Amino acid sequence: MAEQQNIYGGNDPRDIAAYTVAEAAHYVRTPPQTLRSWVAGRSDSDRLPLISVPEYDPPRLSFNNLIEAYTLRALRIKHQVSIRAAREAINFAEHAFTITRLFLHPRELRTGAGQVFLEKYGEFVNLNRSGQIAIAKFLEEHLNRIELDDLNLPIRLYPFETDTNKIIAIDPRIAFGRPIIASRGISTMAIIDRVNAGEREEEIAEDYGLDSRDVEEAIVCEQAA
Repeated sequence: MAEQQNIYGGNDPRDIAAYTVAEAAHYVRTPPQTLRSWVAGRSDSDRLPLISVPEYDPPRLSFNNLIEAYTLRALRIKHQVSIRAAREAINFAEHAFTITRLFLHPRELRTGAGQVFLEKYGEFVNLNRSGQIAIAKFLEEHLNRIELDDLNLPIRLYPFETDTNKIIAIDPRIAFGRPIIASRGISTMAIIDRVNAGEREEEIAEDYGLDSRDVEEAIVCEQAA
């Protein structure tokens, strides 16, 4: 990733502040107010943020923060995330397995550290065994949509569960981390701009060498609330 790092002043593009809360919430399909609480914590309590972002005023998230937020969604299948419970469970698992930023380590989440985290979180929020199993299944589905590099760290996210063929991706090395059509590296915004200009989907697909499904998914990505 050395060449990509050069344009960011030698920094890893995964750590660059690139997304507003609204943008990140759209990409990970989480209400903006929920994501904001994960980033900011709660001012009326001693709750620390679940996600530490590179910029706070106003808050801007990195690609790595997107991965953390996307993974946290696994806890929201039937209830709101308990910020304090999640923070304490994360701390417990990280300390037990000597891991920092547990949600950036999908391999660890699939094994001992992830199991310990879910057990502790379940204890804190009185989640029964079936609830823990459901969260574990949902978590695994999320992890399958995170692509890893040679160091087993996240490098590409396929954020939309309805996109079963993984057509749309977010890659911090391409298009400044905005959604792209994975097979061609073409920005979904470029697609939607041409659609809004009145061009036919078939013509756009032909120009870029895409399938019609690729164009359809790009439109869904940009228009979905």
